[in-house]
Amino acid sequence: MMQPNSPEQSDGPGKPAKIDWQAALAKHDRWLRTIVYARVGEPQAVDDVMQELSLAAVRQKAPLADANKVAPWLYRLAVTQSLLYRRKQGRRRKLTDSYAEATRPTEASREDDPLEWLLADERRQLIRTAMSRIPNRDAEILLLKYTEDWSYQEIAERLGVSQSAVQARLHRARQRLRSELASLEVIDSET
Repeated sequence: MMQPNSPEQSDGPGKPAKIDWQAALAKHDRWLRTIVYARVGEPQAVDDVMQELSLAAVRQKAPLADANKVAPWLYRLAVTQSLLYRRKQGRRRKLTDSYAEATRPTEASREDDPLEWLLADERRQLIRTAMSRIPNRDAEILLLKYTEDWSYQEIAERLGVSQSAVQARLHRARQRLRSELASLEVIDSET
C-alpha cells in the first residue's frame, strides 16, 4: 500500500500512476544533484541543469506507466540534461573563442602590414553596419546559417517552417545584405 506522502498515486488498476513531480523531484534531489555535478564538474551549473531537468520532467510527453521507475527515469534525464548543458557550454565557448580569434589580429600581421590590419578591421565594421541595416529576421537567419553552421533542415525545424521557406528567406537575406554592402562600397554592386 502506498504511503500518504508518496509521490506516486494510482488512479486504479491498469491505469498509469499519476506522479506528483514536485514531491518526486524533492525526494530524489540530493542524489540527482550529485549525478549532475559529476557530469558537468561545475558547482554553479548544477542549479541550471536541475532546473532544466525539472522542466523536462513536468513537460514529458508520455507519462510513466510504472511509478516504481521514477528514479531510473530521473537518472537518465539527469544524464541527458547534463550532456545537453555541456554541449551548450562547448558551443558557447567555441563561438566565443572563434570570435575572439577572428577579431584579434596576430602580432605578426600587425607588424608585417599595419595597413592591411586597419583595412580588415574597417571591413569588419562595415559588415557589422550592413548587418544592422537589414531586417532583424534576415540577420537572424544569416547568423543561424553562417555562425551556427546549421543546415537548412536544422533551421527549418527550429523556426517551424519548411526547408523551401528557409531557402527563400536566406536568398532574400543574402540579397539585402549584398545590397547594403554595395551601398557601403564594401563590394561591387555587380557582385
